[in-house]
Amino acid sequence: MFIKQLSVFVENKHGRLQAIIDKLSENGVNIRALSIADTTDFGILRMIADDNEKAKGVLADAGVISTSTDVIAVYIDDKTGGLAQVLKIVTDAGISIEYMYAFLGRKEGKALMVLKADNEPLAEKVLSENGIALANPDEL
Repeated sequence: MFIKQLSVFVENKHGRLQAIIDKLSENGVNIRALSIADTTDFGILRMIADDNEKAKGVLADAGVISTSTDVIAVYIDDKTGGLAQVLKIVTDAGISIEYMYAFLGRKEGKALMVLKADNEPLAEKVLSENGIALANPDEL
């Protein structure tokens, strides 16, 4: 099951991230997961919100550029080797990971890992076939 993620381009200026997060908060958008990477001039905020379409609209109204991307969220055991197990399945299938980030989910003993792969349909298939539970959007 694919999850919709927003990638938001953020100018690397003091207070810019705060302004974006405030705008989402003021409009009732709850951020479920996020990751940010920066360069000298800008950052890319990757996030999953409780309502990505609403978040995208709020951002557009504020003049903030964002794009929507399909990603996969998988449950991993919150223990040593949990991530290694998932990565081995993906790697052995010849799939490359473009980026990933993890966060705590709502299931006891499980963490959630969001990944963007170069072949997401295949990643979804091999993970499911190997007993790795995929998260639904409403579980985030």
